[in-house]
Amino acid sequence: MPILEIRDLDSGYGEVQILWKTSLGLEEGRMTSLVGANGAGKTTLLRCIMGLNPAWTGSVVFDGKDITRSPAHSKADLGLILVPEGRQLFTDMSVYENLEMGASSQRARGKFKQNLANVFVMFPRLEERRNQTAGTLSGGEQQMLAVARGIMADPRVLMIDELSLGLAPVLVLQLFEALKQLKKSGITVLLVEQNVQMALAISDFGYVLAQGRVHLEGPARQLMDNRHIREAYLGL
Repeated sequence: MPILEIRDLDSGYGEVQILWKTSLGLEEGRMTSLVGANGAGKTTLLRCIMGLNPAWTGSVVFDGKDITRSPAHSKADLGLILVPEGRQLFTDMSVYENLEMGASSQRARGKFKQNLANVFVMFPRLEERRNQTAGTLSGGEQQMLAVARGIMADPRVLMIDELSLGLAPVLVLQLFEALKQLKKSGITVLLVEQNVQMALAISDFGYVLAQGRVHLEGPARQLMDNRHIREAYLGL
């Protein structure tokens, strides 16, 4: 049974429907990429899973339990964590204080020291800047902090929305190296990413979302070899 399963999800904004019978599943301990063009519904799907956007129909099942109507904080307490697009850091607080905020749930507080040590190994730059105000960090450092804050929540499933958006290539490489470490740690990851080639290269499985529907799915390597994917998303 997948640790996270989305079943026939419909959702949107107002009267505008964005998601149409969207279904996907995440196997525990694996990294899954969700790719697609801008406007395909990727961010809407993550927000709907988290409970930030209401599901019109369909269900979200986490570890065998229907959590469709559960509030976002309850989902976070279970270990379902979203690193949102745009980072949404506490910019007037220090790096360390942002990491403390990530560990606010009861399940995370008990592993604070262990997760903090892991975060500083993964992102040594954050340890160097632990007392610096988050708003004064570079864009790449802020993205590192956003991911690190998600890890501090002790996730069972970590959903990351647009990891590399707007960042210099060298920082993108550093962040993807961190994702490889996350994968080795056994955390289940759902990655929404515009850099399709890099996302699929480190993932076990992938879904292609188009106009709010799952257009293709399969092992990541198989998707990379798919002629449609190569032409539409990789320019090959």
